[in-house]
Amino acid sequence: TRSLLGVFEEDATAISNYMNQLYQAMHRIYDAQNELSAATHLTSKLLKEYEKQRFPLGGDDEVMSSTLQQFSKVIDELSSCHAVLSTQLADAMMFPITQFKERDLKEILTLKEVFQIASNDHDAAINRYSRLSKKKENDKIKYEVTEDVYTSRKKQHQTMMHYFCALNTLQYKKKIALLEPLLGYMQAQISFFKMGSENLSEQLEEFLANIGTSVQNVRREMDGDVETMQQTIEDLEVASDPLYVPDPDPTRFPVNRNLTRKAGYLNARNKTGLVSSTWDRQFYFTQGGNLMSQARGDVAGGLAMDIDNCSVMAVDCEDRRYCFQITSFDGKKSSILQAESKKDHEEWICTINNISKQIYLSENPEETAARVNQSALEAVTPSPSFQQRHESLRPAGQSRPPTARTSSSGSLGSESTSLAALSLDSLVAPDTPIQFDIISPVCEDQPGQAKASGQGGRRTNPFGESGGSTKSETEDSILHQLFIVRFLGSMEVKSDDHPDVVYETMRQILAARAIHSIFRMTESHLLVTCDCLKLIDPQTQVTRLTFPLPCVVLYATHQENKRLFGFVLRTSGGRSESNLSSVCYIFESNNEGEKICDSVGLAKQIALHAELDRRASEKQKEIERVKEKQQKELSKQRQIEKDLEEQSRLIAASSRPNQASSEGQFVVLSSSQSEESDLGEEGKKRESEA
Repeated sequence: TRSLLGVFEEDATAISNYMNQLYQAMHRIYDAQNELSAATHLTSKLLKEYEKQRFPLGGDDEVMSSTLQQFSKVIDELSSCHAVLSTQLADAMMFPITQFKERDLKEILTLKEVFQIASNDHDAAINRYSRLSKKKENDKIKYEVTEDVYTSRKKQHQTMMHYFCALNTLQYKKKIALLEPLLGYMQAQISFFKMGSENLSEQLEEFLANIGTSVQNVRREMDGDVETMQQTIEDLEVASDPLYVPDPDPTRFPVNRNLTRKAGYLNARNKTGLVSSTWDRQFYFTQGGNLMSQARGDVAGGLAMDIDNCSVMAVDCEDRRYCFQITSFDGKKSSILQAESKKDHEEWICTINNISKQIYLSENPEETAARVNQSALEAVTPSPSFQQRHESLRPAGQSRPPTARTSSSGSLGSESTSLAALSLDSLVAPDTPIQFDIISPVCEDQPGQAKASGQGGRRTNPFGESGGSTKSETEDSILHQLFIVRFLGSMEVKSDDHPDVVYETMRQILAARAIHSIFRMTESHLLVTCDCLKLIDPQTQVTRLTFPLPCVVLYATHQENKRLFGFVLRTSGGRSESNLSSVCYIFESNNEGEKICDSVGLAKQIALHAELDRRASEKQKEIERVKEKQQKELSKQRQIEKDLEEQSRLIAASSRPNQASSEGQFVVLSSSQSEESDLGEEGKKRESEA
């Protein structure tokens, strides 16, 4: 019996394992059907909400909205069918197999455990009964053991019968549990397909056929557009191949200097510490008189700098190429930017220069810029170095570089009203080259200035302190003012008695720089003292140029652009026939042109007052010397008169008769008295002569 029981138990275990796997598979079907029902319902809901969506590139497509609404109705009906199918699967498929798994199989396991316990109790009772003593019989113990055997045997028998009955019944329940869920699944599917067949009418089939035709038309249209775009891409790749080079050939892509609008990527320098900095790549574009920047991901650009009346120049920064600096009109803000190529570098500088002149406000900005640049190009041909200027001073038989003359009315800033009445030849000397760099005059054609300075290459402390045993000529000056300036250029002028000379020189130099792309400027420290003006190298503190203050005869700042200022220096020698020549030097400052001119005026006033004080002091000293000399003469005269009186007294005393004393003695004069008498006689002689 127990061997047969083991076979039935093994079969029950196999049934349990198989039914658990079948239950999991059917539960997946049920879960999938529930998910399909929910997803179908969500799809229908989203199709209904399509007409409420606002797509940035999609217009009001009523055909698409009505089509999707029709699809939404059909899918909603299918969603209802799926919901019905899900309910039928839960009732007809999942309920029978769940009942078999949770009720019948658990009952077999429970009866097996109870039968095992009853069998163990019976074995224990039989063992106690078998150990009853033969010699010492105890009725009470024997009765208890016998009763225990009876109870355990009865319990085991009853449990065994129920357990065996459940095992026999399990064979029938297994068949029912396998067939009933499958029957329910098939019936639910048949019912679902019947509902679908009823809902999918002939009208819906015609609708689906029309939609299929529309999809094919859209696909053909898309293929045509894709083919066109592919051809466009190939053409653009061929045409844009030279532009892929970061620094294109300037002969194939010339620089456009007439732009008033430009956009492109630039690297902006941001200082992160005293000596450290970072470079950020951003998109920059001009908008009117403003320079805008836009970082990647930003919706719109922001104001980077106001470039009306600004200044721009090429600079060297951290060993990077194509860098330029923009300084605002008030000098309080500056930015250093780096272009990708030489072409972009020059175009950005020219564009910002054109915007700074406010050419963009005209009706046709590019034509206006082209006209201004062309007129300046025809009028100005600069000599870019001092060496060419030196060569131009050679005799007429030698070669001479192109000269710089300006007769155009297109100037930077407004010209003064009196300039129209003056001839340009009366302001600027004919055939005058322009010097754009700073070269010490010790080695060039200004020996008078070099001699006046006497310190062309000596290191100078800008605060007037002596750095060695040699005494600085500005050490005793009461005025020491330092300014940061950038040298724009200089040229010889014919007149030095009117500020229009400085204005016209500014116009010619700035026009020459703009047309010939000379953007680099030398930065220096301008030291203003009561004796001279000095240009000092900011790095080495070496004096580059020294201008004696008495030789500075005229100075002025630009009437509109207050950053520009200049002065006229009168020196010996030069291009003119006379011994004196006048050279006008033009500088750019950080909006301190008026301050520098005021400082130069103050220095000249202090120098004038110092000269007047010196002359007054010398005159006072001369008067004091005359008074002292007169006082000495008067004192000497008084001493002479006193001596004469003394001599007269002595002479009077010596002229009395010598009387002998009663003792026969005589009065004898001492040697000193005799000498005094001699002096008295000489004094009388001088007095008689007087």
